Amino acid sequence: MANLFCRGWTDGALTNTLAAFGLTLLLLLAPVSPSNAQVAQVDRSKRKVVRTSEPDYPKIVKHAHIGGSVRLNVTVLASGDVAKVEILGGNPIFTESATKAVLKWKYAPGASQTKEEVQINFTPD
Repeated sequence: MANLFCRGWTDGALTNTLAAFGLTLLLLLAPVSPSNAQVAQVDRSKRKVVRTSEPDYPKIVKHAHIGGSVRLNVTVLASGDVAKVEILGGNPIFTESATKAVLKWKYAPGASQTKEEVQINFTPD
């Protein structure tokens, strides 16, 4: 029966495909845990952050000791609310988590809307 299912596949190709599918499925379904994320506002920052939200760190990625950073361009309204977050670069595994967290941040009120550059570092420890 297995020969009928695997016709045309070599043992290695089937194993590699199933392993990649399994890892992808685990990454999508893995519960998240609080991160060991460190926030670094770039020196060009004009506004002070008064409230942050920790990004989630997928357990499977943390367990695999995968870390990285995400650089974001944050549009902050005069009220201090975050209006928009753009990804400038970084590890794609963490971009969604970092973006969701930064959208919950609150900055000190200002005279007008500003753009802030933020880097969030994920370390698996």
